Amino acid sequence: EKGIRMTDFIIRTPRPDEAAAMAEIEALGFAPAEAASLAQITARLAVFPEQFFVAEQDNRVVGFINGCSADTPHLPDEFYADATHHQPNGAYAFVFGLAVHPDYQRRGIAAALLRHYLDTMRKRGKRGVVLTCKAHLLDYYRGFGFAHGGVADSEHGGAEWHEMTLLF
Repeated sequence: EKGIRMTDFIIRTPRPDEAAAMAEIEALGFAPAEAASLAQITARLAVFPEQFFVAEQDNRVVGFINGCSADTPHLPDEFYADATHHQPNGAYAFVFGLAVHPDYQRRGIAAALLRHYLDTMRKRGKRGVVLTCKAHLLDYYRGFGFAHGGVADSEHGGAEWHEMTLLF
């Protein structure tokens, strides 16, 4: 199975049977009201598998990134809940989640996943990538070239989210 070989992990597309591993990592990385459920991850994986990437280390999934595409440069809350909003040829790609298992954090895995996602979307001709994040992650995403678009019009999980956009 082809993947990008990193120092001690590889980034590759996930298999359908890895949805449970991703749901476990999601639950460890996000508050319960914010985390995608196994059912949501399974539905997303069925609709847009080409926009999922996992990091594998020690023969297990240790992190992942995913999101859909659409023609709008904004990320409405309904996109999280309903995978059918995905437009395969949409001009913009979104990041719904980027999470790494706590035992594997601080090794550059999240950064490698994000870089791979950005590079892939650029190669696919997207105009840019949009995500929302908490205030404490603004500088992290700015480091990858994202611009802060202000507080997002989102009530996802009852938290305050900030919209970040990286145009290609």
